[in-house]
Amino acid sequence: MSKKIYVGNMSYQTTEDQLKDLFAQYGTVVTATIIKDRYTEQSKGFGFVEMAEEDTAAAAISAINNTELNGRSLKVDLARERRPRDDYHR
Repeated sequence: MSKKIYVGNMSYQTTEDQLKDLFAQYGTVVTATIIKDRYTEQSKGFGFVEMAEEDTAAAAISAINNTELNGRSLKVDLARERRPRDDYHR
């Protein structure tokens, strides 16, 4: 079963390919996505990596958390479920 991983405190210059390559050292990466502003397309400094296996995801989290990529110390953890948006605030 695949696991989704949160990656925060990324440099704005980090690319999805760099993110994928970093995590691919530990197992099969299904997706690597950097969250971007919808209007400017500028990175928001965080993203998500989905790995194919639970054990390789755990190994990647343990190995990559607090390591440096493009001059920034990454914060890596299991992604939390997204809360439903409150339609009232739209």
